[in-house]
Amino acid sequence: MRIVIAEDDALLREGLSLLLRAEGLDVVAATGTPGDFLAAVDAHRPDVAVVDVRMPPTHTDEGVVAAVEARRRQAGLAVLVLSAYVEQAFATDLLADGVAGLGYLLKERVGRVGDFLDALHRVAAGGTAIDPEVVGQLFARTRAGDPVERLSPRERDVLALMAEGLGNTAIAERLFVTEGAVHKHIRSIFAKLDLLPTDRVDRRVTAVLRYLEGAR
Repeated sequence: MRIVIAEDDALLREGLSLLLRAEGLDVVAATGTPGDFLAAVDAHRPDVAVVDVRMPPTHTDEGVVAAVEARRRQAGLAVLVLSAYVEQAFATDLLADGVAGLGYLLKERVGRVGDFLDALHRVAAGGTAIDPEVVGQLFARTRAGDPVERLSPRERDVLALMAEGLGNTAIAERLFVTEGAVHKHIRSIFAKLDLLPTDRVDRRVTAVLRYLEGAR
């Protein structure tokens, strides 16, 4: 797995590089500015990018803007965003084209090496990995009248775990229910969010995006 890192904090950037290399992963570039990050993506064509949200010069959303541009330049580039806070820019900009191959972790999760590496591999494989704390805060921000408000508490639990990137078996294990029950809840989620069967969209991905967009 070829990885480019974009993190302006030199200590964290070096720490991430050492951690990933110790796991046998190929960190082809570790950059500190959006411009250097995009140049590294163009030069190395990585499999996945690990990107900080807040980067120079204004330390607002430069990392997200650079990640969007990187995915425009390299279709299918997996991106794992790191942030100290829950950033709405992530849900509104980076997720605009779907959630496949995207992850969002709070920086404190990096210290839990197993969780961090699991999220990285999941995203690199085209999956989704949204930090559970981010999921919780985004749910709390859903607006009155949002379709997600139609869901029962258990359906919201299932959708939250879908957003974390878990499959039906893992969701069943986490909630201590059968896979059949999970499948039933997911069918109900699709119905309440008005997601009809079609070959043109992935309803599971669309459901996750629907509730993430509710935080806007």
